[in-house]
Amino acid sequence: MIWNREIECMPREKMRVLQGEKLKRIVAHAYNNSLFYRRKFDEYGIRPEDISSIDDIVKLPFTVKHDLRDNYPFGMMAVPMSDIIRIHASSGTTGKPIVVGYTEKDLENWSEAVARCLTSFGLDSSDLIQIAYGYGLFTGGLGLHYGVQRIGATVIPAGTGNTVKQLQMMSDFSTSALACTPSYAMYMAEKMNKYDIPVDSLSLRIGIFGAEPWTENMRREIQDKLHIKAYDIYGLTEISGPGVGGECECQNGIHISEDLFYPEIVDPVTLESVGPGQRGELVFTTLDKWGMPMIRYRTRDLTTLNYETCECGRTTVRMGKILGRSDDMLIVRGVNVFPSQVESILLEFPEYEPYFLIEVDRINNTDTFQIQVEVKPEFYTDKINQLVRIKERLTSRIQNVIGIQPEIKIVQPNTIERSTGKSKRAIDHRKFE
Repeated sequence: MIWNREIECMPREKMRVLQGEKLKRIVAHAYNNSLFYRRKFDEYGIRPEDISSIDDIVKLPFTVKHDLRDNYPFGMMAVPMSDIIRIHASSGTTGKPIVVGYTEKDLENWSEAVARCLTSFGLDSSDLIQIAYGYGLFTGGLGLHYGVQRIGATVIPAGTGNTVKQLQMMSDFSTSALACTPSYAMYMAEKMNKYDIPVDSLSLRIGIFGAEPWTENMRREIQDKLHIKAYDIYGLTEISGPGVGGECECQNGIHISEDLFYPEIVDPVTLESVGPGQRGELVFTTLDKWGMPMIRYRTRDLTTLNYETCECGRTTVRMGKILGRSDDMLIVRGVNVFPSQVESILLEFPEYEPYFLIEVDRINNTDTFQIQVEVKPEFYTDKINQLVRIKERLTSRIQNVIGIQPEIKIVQPNTIERSTGKSKRAIDHRKFE
């Protein structure tokens, strides 16, 4: 199913013309109405008339997260506050939160983008969709909420936490789709097993998972445990929230609504554009967001872009799975380590749960690399030799894939913290002067 066939199946050249027209308008709007962007463009010697097509986007300067924090709370707005009808914000756990404002038109566009994703997952007005993302300032809950309403489906605004109640609602209401983080979906499956809730007694058929990187191994695990088809939905607060892109039934890349959000891939070091299919840092420009436009925003997400027409018929560019974030990447003994690599490896082993915690420290000028893991209850034993063999196999596999040998620490089942939101998978104790 396709929600907006005209846009989602638009010929590539026609799309680029549309993007160019929208870029000219949004750049002029940002320059004329945002003090931040006027100063930024003037600093780089750029004026709106320098932009004549989408190819000219490379002339524009990048926007980064500290720009938003430095202009907290409303310094990035490009319309009067009387035109801002909703505010969302990031958690702000590492400093001031990222605050984003939306006009009425911005919210309409956001709901349109989410509607496209939901339709591409195979959902329609007959579905009951349980949203177990956080509501409030976090974009996940309300972002999905209004997209669900847009396609005429039924919203079950469950919010986060209270897993037993979540499962009861899922059973009593005949929920057909679940929206949450992939790690919380795994936790739900664990609880269903604990409380002897048969998966096939539910009406669940589709999962809408995002807000944290997850691997193909994690997808297979979720699909096997919940008997659903698991789809990836992508978004970030700075750009709008969930719905920037989503997979189709082919599950072969995330279709970006590129009439609304123009994607680029750049080398995270040189910031030069890289070719189609090459991995780099994802950069977005909002082409139709007026309350708080974002020009060439560096997401820090590492991925690829595929411009070939999908088997589903959509021509919109497809984004690959997020490998990780350039600012979440750990450099241990000179080697790049991503938590998603560890997750993928763990899911290759039937003995291990998909929960882990990486801890990195520096002792006597040498990096330490420890991974806490859980063995499934049926494999947990007081027979040291059996645990040693299990641990040695995992150690060897991680060393072969990542390139350095970890210290594997097996902890008791249910020891590693489960999260109803984004899971914390790595702690870096090193102090860099």
